[in-house]
Amino acid sequence: MTVTRVLAPRTRLLLEAPVLPMLLRLSMPNVAEAVARVTFLTADALFVSWIGSDALAAVSIVFPLLLMFQTATASGLGTGVSASIGSALGAADPDTARRLAGTAVALALISSAAVTATFLVFGPALYLAMGATGRTLELAVNYGAVIFGGIGFVWLMNILANVARGSGNMRVPAFSIVGGEVMHLALSPMLILGWGPFPRRGIQGAAVGVLSAYALGAATIGGYLCSRQALARIQLVRVRITAAETRTILAIGAPAAATVLVFWAINVFTTGLIGQLGSGPIAAYGVAARLDTIQYPLIFAFGSSVVTMVATAIGAGDRSRAARIGRTGCAIAGVIALPFSGIAIFGQAWMSLFTGDLAIRATGALYLACQAAVYPLFSAGIAAVWACYGARVVKPPLIASLIRFIVAVGGGWIALVLYEQALPVFVAVAAGGSVYGLAMLVILLKRLPTATAPA
Repeated sequence: MTVTRVLAPRTRLLLEAPVLPMLLRLSMPNVAEAVARVTFLTADALFVSWIGSDALAAVSIVFPLLLMFQTATASGLGTGVSASIGSALGAADPDTARRLAGTAVALALISSAAVTATFLVFGPALYLAMGATGRTLELAVNYGAVIFGGIGFVWLMNILANVARGSGNMRVPAFSIVGGEVMHLALSPMLILGWGPFPRRGIQGAAVGVLSAYALGAATIGGYLCSRQALARIQLVRVRITAAETRTILAIGAPAAATVLVFWAINVFTTGLIGQLGSGPIAAYGVAARLDTIQYPLIFAFGSSVVTMVATAIGAGDRSRAARIGRTGCAIAGVIALPFSGIAIFGQAWMSLFTGDLAIRATGALYLACQAAVYPLFSAGIAAVWACYGARVVKPPLIASLIRFIVAVGGGWIALVLYEQALPVFVAVAAGGSVYGLAMLVILLKRLPTATAPA
């Protein structure tokens, strides 16, 4: 007897609606989320700048590490979660989707505990190795202790958000993240400066403000996913590590997380290289590179939709549609990057938002000048990664990230040894981004139409 499985209306829409309108429609809630994250990244730097240049330098050292785990959970392991759940729902198997959701939560809890323990023990030595000394090191240790002590909120919110996205629900994560940013904007200034009933906590207050956004987001998304409205409902009895579901998630999530870690390790190592030139260049690079990082939420707004739509199409066996979705996502990402190229051309204006130090402004503007032409190609490459993950093509993006690491960090190290200046290091970083973007577009064109299994 043949068993006919019935697709949920939301899943059928992902499979049948015209690609571009559906991608735009699905991404609209994510755009609100992206605006909140951009506000988060920009406002956080402004808040910290009130404390002084030493605090800017300290956060410039710790923040890339936070972003590394933020992205590893949202775009790495989280991608494995959303792609696996999307594939299960595309195959009309909601029970498997619910088991995957429970396993994802268990993985988040265990992994975040390991990260907290590691950074509380080894964090100070790492900050020292990255160039922090004196007052900058003291502030970095204080900021990092709070951030990594509460990193579980980051893991949990991002994994829960990807459970919801995998089922095609972008609104709940977007609403929750916007609400979390409102909390951050309200709480951080009060904690940093000691407004109202709050004591003045300085850089530790900035860290608490950051974590408050993730804590509220995790609570809001978790409440929805525990309700009967969720297609991939989380039930307490299913929150456990199971072998089959763990393998399914990690088949995509582990290589994706490794790719993300390599991706952000470039920022960490570049910070270490620039740190050899002093705390001023560290602060300059950290502030300038914020323009890089505020692009990623906007690209993610469409990239997370690309993962869900591609995974659903692959689950339903429609490879041609998956290819169209991936290429459309790359085109959108390239367009998103164009305004950032315009801002980078006038890098002095960007830097003036955060500091009055002329030397810091000038160094940061050099970095942005190197990046201006690279942004569109690099952003299209990032979107290509999302499409590959949705189609379970996971190893080639990791290889592309490793090549970028070699060009950017290896080239940056050689440039620093030869010239002992920041500009040649910045040129190496830009070259790595160009190579990465081009490589990912080639991978997408060659692999997505025929991808059916982990590669």
